[in-house]
Amino acid sequence: MHNSTYVDRGIIKWAPFDALVGFHGILQEMRHQMFKSDKPMLSDDQYEELNQKLNLAFNLQLEIQVVYFTDGYTKTTFGLIKRIDWVHRTIMFSHFEKVQADDILEINIE
Repeated sequence: MHNSTYVDRGIIKWAPFDALVGFHGILQEMRHQMFKSDKPMLSDDQYEELNQKLNLAFNLQLEIQVVYFTDGYTKTTFGLIKRIDWVHRTIMFSHFEKVQADDILEINIE
């Protein structure tokens, strides 16, 4: 087929193999890898704003929503900050979820 008229069907072309034993996991991994993105870069001003919101929420025990980047995807969590580990740069929430401080993209105070 000529390249100018060829349209790639993406992951759809592999759908028939999903029924075969052992291919389901491979297709899941292909989908996961296909939609990954690069970590957005933040400016110094944005890091300063995140730091201020983090300190305010921790000191006043306010519930926050955190948008963070991990493994090629952005994820969201919320809760009260239980502990901040300054050495390992992690934030522990009251529901025992840990988030790396370097991965945080946005903090919203509820």
